[in-house]
Amino acid sequence: HVGLLCSLAGGIFETRDSEMVSMDELAFKFAVTNINRNRTLMPNSTLTYDIQRIKLFDGFEASRRACDQLALGVVAVFGPSHSSSLSAVQSVCNALEVPHIQTRWKHPSVDNKDSFFINLHPEYTAVARAVLDVVTFFKWKKLTVVYEDSTGTTLELKKDKEFFVLFDCSPRTAAELLKQLSSMGMMTEYYHFFFTTLDLFALDLEPYRYSGVNMTGFRLLNADEPQVGSTLDRWALERQQGPKQDSGLVDGVMTCHRHKAWRFGPRFMNLFKEAQWTGLTGHIVLNKTDGLRRDFDLDIISLKEDRTNRIAVWNSYRGLNLTQVSRDKRNNVTDSLANRTLIVTTILENPYVMYKKSDKELSGNERFEGYCLDLLKELSNILGFTYEVGLVSDGKYGAQNDKGEWNGMVRELIDHVADLAVAPLTITYVREKVIDFSKPFMTLGISILYRKPNGTNPGVFSFLNPLSPDIWLYVLLACTGVSCVLFVIARFTPFEWYNPHPCNPSSTLIENNFTLLNSFWFGVGALMRQGSELMPKALSTRIVGGIWWFFTLIIISSYTANLAAFLTVERMDAPIDSADDLAKQTRIEYGAVRDGSTMTFFKKSKISTYEKMWAFMSSRKNTALVKNNGEGITRVLTTDYALLMESTSIEYISQRNCNLTQIGGLIDSKGYGVGTPIGSPYRDKVTIAILQLQEEGKLHMMKEKWWRGNGCPEEDNKEASALGVENIGGIFIVLAAGLVLSVFVAIGEFVYKARRNADIEEAFCFFYGPQSRQFQWRGSASSSTTSLSTDLESGRLLADDLE
Repeated sequence: HVGLLCSLAGGIFETRDSEMVSMDELAFKFAVTNINRNRTLMPNSTLTYDIQRIKLFDGFEASRRACDQLALGVVAVFGPSHSSSLSAVQSVCNALEVPHIQTRWKHPSVDNKDSFFINLHPEYTAVARAVLDVVTFFKWKKLTVVYEDSTGTTLELKKDKEFFVLFDCSPRTAAELLKQLSSMGMMTEYYHFFFTTLDLFALDLEPYRYSGVNMTGFRLLNADEPQVGSTLDRWALERQQGPKQDSGLVDGVMTCHRHKAWRFGPRFMNLFKEAQWTGLTGHIVLNKTDGLRRDFDLDIISLKEDRTNRIAVWNSYRGLNLTQVSRDKRNNVTDSLANRTLIVTTILENPYVMYKKSDKELSGNERFEGYCLDLLKELSNILGFTYEVGLVSDGKYGAQNDKGEWNGMVRELIDHVADLAVAPLTITYVREKVIDFSKPFMTLGISILYRKPNGTNPGVFSFLNPLSPDIWLYVLLACTGVSCVLFVIARFTPFEWYNPHPCNPSSTLIENNFTLLNSFWFGVGALMRQGSELMPKALSTRIVGGIWWFFTLIIISSYTANLAAFLTVERMDAPIDSADDLAKQTRIEYGAVRDGSTMTFFKKSKISTYEKMWAFMSSRKNTALVKNNGEGITRVLTTDYALLMESTSIEYISQRNCNLTQIGGLIDSKGYGVGTPIGSPYRDKVTIAILQLQEEGKLHMMKEKWWRGNGCPEEDNKEASALGVENIGGIFIVLAAGLVLSVFVAIGEFVYKARRNADIEEAFCFFYGPQSRQFQWRGSASSSTTSLSTDLESGRLLADDLE
C-alpha cells in the first residue's frame, strides 16, 4: 500500500543470533513483492526497498542505519520492533521529517513530540478495553497476569493453583509457554489461558486441540475473508520454498548525507492520515491528530477440538458482540463431556458405595455397586462420558483443619486429582467456597441414631396409669373437700332438717341425714358412679351435689378412655427424645463422623444447644467422634452411645437393624450434591442431567431400590390379646385389701360399741344405786342410753335446740 506514495522504502529489522532473517523482514519483502505483481496499484513504477539488519536492543546502531537509509532518499522507514531501537529511529525521523511506519503497539511519549509517525497496530488503550470486556464476559473473579519478562512462571502457576491466566507476551514467548504448560500437565479443562497477542492463530495449536484446555485470544486478521485467505496461502507457500534473492534490495551506504528536513514530509504525513483503505487487518482509519489506529475489529477466538472458532467480535466503539455460532454452541449440553474419561472419587458408605459381592475377582468400576454407582451410570448415559471410580485415599469426606487445610474428597477436588466426587457429600457453605456443587440429588437432615428403647409391660397396678399421681391426689383432696363443704352447708340450711315422725306434728325432735360420715359416703358413691340413698333436699346442697357429679363424670370418662391403652399397649421407655435431651445430660455419650459435614455443622453452629453439644464432643474427641458410620453403628449397638448422622443413612440402617431407630426430628435441612473442582465446565452439565433424572422419577426409583429392606414388624398392627393377671391383677389386690380392711373395721366397731355401753352402765349405777341397776339393765335405762347415743350420732336434736 505504501507503493502508492513512494518508490523507495526503508526497513530496519532486528535479528536474533539463532536466525538469519527475521519474520518481520520476510513479511516486508512479501508485501513489496505482491505490490509489484499487482500492476493496478503502481502501473508506471516499481517499488524498491532498502533493508538494514541490527541486533536486538541496539538503539545506537538503529539510529545509524536510519540515517543511512535517509541518505538514500527513502520516503518512509519501517521498523524496528523493540521499544529502545524504535525510539532511536523515531527521533531521527522526527528531526528530518520523514514518516516512520510502526507495526508494533507504541506507548505515547511523555512530551508528545513524536509527530512524524503512523502506527498500524491497534491503539493500546483500546486493546486494554477489549481485554477487560473479555474478562468481564467470562465472569472471572480472580485473574493472574503473566508478562513478557516473567521467570519461573509455569511452576508458580501450578503451585499456587492459578486457573485463569492472562499472558501478555509475544508470539514467540507464547509458543514457549504453551510447551511448558503442556509438560507441567496444565493443559486440562480446568485451566483457561487468555493470550493478548494478535498472532495466536499463527501458532501451532494442534498438539493442544484435544487436551480440553480453554484457550482464548485475539485475531486481527479476518481469515474468513477470501482475499485474506488467499494471501495467507501464498505466504505459507513462499515460506516453504525458502527465501529468494532480494530483487528489490538497494545497497545502502554507511554515510549520512541528508542533514536537512524533507520538505514534502509534512504533506506526506497528512496524506497518510487522511487515507482510508482495506487491508488484511480490516478497514484502516488513522487518527488525524496522533496517527494511531483507534477504530478496528478484533476476533475473539477459542481453541476447539475441530478447529479454532470465532466466538465473538470486539469493536473499539461497539464493544463485544457474540457470534451466532457461539450462542448455539453454549446450548449443547454434552459438547465438552462426550468421549471424555473422568476420574471420580468416592467413599465407602452403605448403600451409596459398596463392594460388590462376587465369586470372581473384580477390577475397575466393577468392584463397586450402590446408589452413587447407579447415579453415575445414568449421568454417563445422558452426558456421554466414561469414568474411572476410585476411593478417596484418606477415607474422609472433607473438612478444614485449624490451619485452613482441607482433607478427604474435597482435597482431591481442590488438587484436581479427581474430576467429580459422587458420594454422600453434603453441600455446605465452607465447601462451596473451595469447590463447586451440582444441584442436590438428595435432600436430608441431621438426626439421632440410637438403640430402640426397651418395652415395659403393664404392671399389676397399671389401672392407675391413666391418671398421673398428681391427679389422683387432687381427686382425693377434691372428694374430701366436697364432703366437708356438703356437711357444713347441710348443717346451715334449714331445709335439710326434717321431722322423723311426720304423724306427730307436735314432736320437737328433728333430724339431718348429712352427717360427716354420710357426706363422705355421698361423695365416694358419686365418684364411683354408684350413687347412694342420701339425696340433698335444699337448693344449696343440690348445687354442691350437681357440680360434684359433673366433675366425676369428666374424670371417670377420661380415665375410662385411657384405661384400655394402658392395659394392653407395651410402653417404650426412651431415655432421650430430642437433641435437647442429649445436650442436658452427660450419661449417654454422643458424637458424629470425624471431619464430616455433621461435625462441621455443630462446630460452626451459633445455636446454644448445638454449641453445648459441640463442646461435649470436642472435649471427648477420641471417644465421641468416630472414623466412619460403620464404627459409629457398632458403638450404638454395643455401648450407651448416640450417633448424629444424616437422616437418609438412619433410614437405611433402621430398615435392616430393628434394634436401631431414629430419635426426634431433623436438626437441619441440607442436600447431597456432585462435587467438582471450582470453575469446572462439568458442573452445569451435571446439574442439568440431575434435574432430568429428577423429573423422570429415576432418582426416586434408585432410592427405593437401595433403601428398601425386609423391614421391622409394626407394633401398631398387633391384634388385641386377652388381658392377663399381669394387666389387671392389681384390681384383685385392691379387692382383697378392701375385704380385709372391712373385717378389721367391723372388729373395731364391735369393740368400740361394747366399751361405750359398759361406760354408760357404770355411770347409771353411780347415780341410782345398786338396787336400781338390775331394773335399769332390764328396762328403760337400756333404752334411754341407746336412744341418747343414737340421737347424737344421727344428728337428731330437740326442736328447742334450734330456737
